[in-house]
Amino acid sequence: MSNREADGAGSERPPEDGMPEALGEESRRLTREQLYTMAATASINFSSMICYSILGPFFPSEAEKKGASNTFVGLIFGCFALVNFLTSLILGNYLTHIGAKFMFVSGMFVSGCVTILFGMLDKVPSGPMFIGLCFLVRAMDAVGFAAAMTASFSILAKAFPNNIATVLGSLEIFTGLGLVLGPPLGGFLYQSFGYEVPFITLGCVVLVLVPVNMCILPKYDSIPSKDSFWKLILLPKVLLLCLTIFSLSACLGFLDPTMSLFILKKFKLPAGYVGLVFLGLALSYSLSSPLLGLISDKRPNLRKWLLVSGGLMTALCFFMLGPAPVLHIESQLWMFVLVLVLIGFSLGMSAIPVFPEILHCAYENGFEEGLSLLGLVSGLFNAMWSLGAFAGPTLGGFLNEKLGFEWASAIQGGWALLTGLATGVFYITEATRRSSSSSLHNPSGNNEERTHLMGSDT
Repeated sequence: MSNREADGAGSERPPEDGMPEALGEESRRLTREQLYTMAATASINFSSMICYSILGPFFPSEAEKKGASNTFVGLIFGCFALVNFLTSLILGNYLTHIGAKFMFVSGMFVSGCVTILFGMLDKVPSGPMFIGLCFLVRAMDAVGFAAAMTASFSILAKAFPNNIATVLGSLEIFTGLGLVLGPPLGGFLYQSFGYEVPFITLGCVVLVLVPVNMCILPKYDSIPSKDSFWKLILLPKVLLLCLTIFSLSACLGFLDPTMSLFILKKFKLPAGYVGLVFLGLALSYSLSSPLLGLISDKRPNLRKWLLVSGGLMTALCFFMLGPAPVLHIESQLWMFVLVLVLIGFSLGMSAIPVFPEILHCAYENGFEEGLSLLGLVSGLFNAMWSLGAFAGPTLGGFLNEKLGFEWASAIQGGWALLTGLATGVFYITEATRRSSSSSLHNPSGNNEERTHLMGSDT
């Protein structure tokens, strides 16, 4: 490995005997540039998630009034993830050509404008025209979201090369906050002022943040690289980590169309209390993410075991969420909420270490360090997450309709079980191979050391 590659990998692989002093100083004293970068990223995390989540409480009923069936409503939700998947791959590949800051700011601008446009759709005639414009506007929103988030991940990794997991974990607080506040805020504005106001209000907030981020976000220059997505994704370890991202996102997305219906039917809760049940998952994920990110950066050797144990724990929790009929356990509200809290924590265990682990693998395999690689990794991460966000609700809704929530959640947990086991087997095999390789070199080293000592004695 060349010196450049070793330096790049070193940013992801601290020495075994502890954290370097420079890293400790950096983590204690953030520069103004780093603070501005965190503020800009926090704004996109919060605003994008709150705009994404306001649809849940009222859009399905409004769409039904406009002649959209439940199938089309599900497809309108699902097309966001599908377009996000395709766009993330393209934008990640061309990040250095477009410019990270321009991509970030333009993505926010598009997202804000499209959110306002979504609020105008109730003026559109019912039927195919309404459905078609919903698809078009939702797809445009996905393009803006993909641009902003792909650039965001890349800029963060560039600004915080030594503690990216800690920073990503800390900023997940704003992601969770947006997901938590979106449904109740959207429902309140809808009930109080009608369909248009929630979208216009939040769209204007996003547009106000655009000039702010243009001023505070640093500009990072970079040189385009010859490395490609195919070279990155065909690495066995990266491919396995992509499956991990997909399975986690699919498990989380499964809950969107199924969990509220199960809660209303099983526990007979009023509709207003359903959002409070969702808080268990969102809060546990948001609050545990900074700690998990800190552990991932301080102890990089533990990342692999966080990934494995997080996947297995997620599988167990989804098996218990119903619970699965084979267990013959009667579902109770307190147990359901407890399992959701554990799911939030286990998702964080697997999701937070993935990004630095992919970077670590890329450096090990000779990828050029720089913003070009960060664009590839962030685009790949967002693409795999979006693909899971499309597959999870689609498959979950089908399984829920055919088998019921109890069996559907248990089957959905099988994704996490398979990836957790596969990741564990891979890491054990990798450790065994490295151990056997080092043992082949040790005897000669020991003989040389013994000869040297004998010579010094004489």
